[in-house]
Amino acid sequence: MKEFINTFLDYLSVERGLANNTISSYRQDLNAYFDYITGKSINALSQTNRNNVTDFMLFQKNKGIGANSIARRLAAIKSFYRFCVRERILNTDPTSLVETPKLWKRIPESLSVGEVEMLLNQPDSRHIQGLRDKAILETLYASGMRVSEAVNLRQDNVNLEIGFLRCIGKGNKERVIPLGKKAIASIKRYLEASRPKLLGKKTSEFLFLNRMGGKISRQSFWKLIKKYARSAGIKKAIKPHLLRHSFATHLLERGADLRSVQEMLGHANISTTQIYTHVNKERLKAIHRMYHPRP
Repeated sequence: MKEFINTFLDYLSVERGLANNTISSYRQDLNAYFDYITGKSINALSQTNRNNVTDFMLFQKNKGIGANSIARRLAAIKSFYRFCVRERILNTDPTSLVETPKLWKRIPESLSVGEVEMLLNQPDSRHIQGLRDKAILETLYASGMRVSEAVNLRQDNVNLEIGFLRCIGKGNKERVIPLGKKAIASIKRYLEASRPKLLGKKTSEFLFLNRMGGKISRQSFWKLIKKYARSAGIKKAIKPHLLRHSFATHLLERGADLRSVQEMLGHANISTTQIYTHVNKERLKAIHRMYHPRP
């Protein structure tokens, strides 16, 4: 069964071009499922059935696994079984009648414009790492990029003269995102006064570097966002996509059309972008409660 998983993951990588992080998630989810069924003395894929899948979901729920994580694991299992039927490894798909649980979509946490300003003003631009951090924060907020996308941003992906960057997103899909004047200015200062010193005698195609001159990691991005948010006195839950959520929310609050925001965020489905319209509704409710004479 593990061999079939590897064949499926190769298909996701080579033919569908999914990102390494996505493939890693598929691997973890499928391994969890097959560890469960082998624990039930099932040693062949052909022996599995619909009850095994539903029992696994119940087992996950009883372990305290969240509904979103269970739904994601079920999606991985269903995708795997469909692949097996298509490749004639199996004759039937035991998940064809298993329904994906409907989930409430959470409204993503975002910062106010004032909180973003405080956050972006935290890095100390007198130091080379401060210049880098300022450029990172400005780029994230100006573009709405995912942290994983910003980490892999190459220097030649950014055109500061015209004012845009080229981003490679999920599934190796490319999109072009405009950059504002403040982000362009911060990146220029970083390229002039910080990046050469971080790079030293090394060479790197990546835009953002760590203090050793190598590509900065996702963990480092996350840590610096958290550090500066705390130093700005922001009490909200600090997550890696906080500036991405704020980018989308602020654009929609100011009248940007949903399709344009979808394009800049790189969402395959506009329903994902529509989550941010709920933020607007909540804001309207808060304003109504605050100012209406009969709230």
